[in-house]
Amino acid sequence: MLMKLARLALVAAPLAAFAAAASAQDAVGDPVNGEKVFKKCAACHSLSPDGKSKIGPDLYGVVGRTTGTVEGFSYSDVMATAGADGHVWTEEELGTYLENPKAMFPGTKMTFVGLKKPEDRADVIAYIKQVSAGG
Repeated sequence: MLMKLARLALVAAPLAAFAAAASAQDAVGDPVNGEKVFKKCAACHSLSPDGKSKIGPDLYGVVGRTTGTVEGFSYSDVMATAGADGHVWTEEELGTYLENPKAMFPGTKMTFVGLKKPEDRADVIAYIKQVSAGG
């Protein structure tokens, strides 16, 4: 029995390490793929330093921004209230929102159903951060 457990540990340890590394890599995101994923967002959102919004608010600098604060954009009540209550768009919050916007903020004007693949969410966030940093 001990021998079986030892063999299992020898197999399981590298697999667990690989899974943890893959998960950490997914969380970082690939901005090159994120640029492709962002095309789904670009129908409604700009990503430019001049801050011109479209149907949705400009996403330049969104990571670290208080929710509902792009000047001149008319937010839904739920988003304006979230910002007034101190909600800030962190990478984690954006990831949750992008998975299912209406689940996170019922009443949001955003009609997009979300990005179901975790790697797509991580990639698009990495792309937004890269562009927002001047890259």
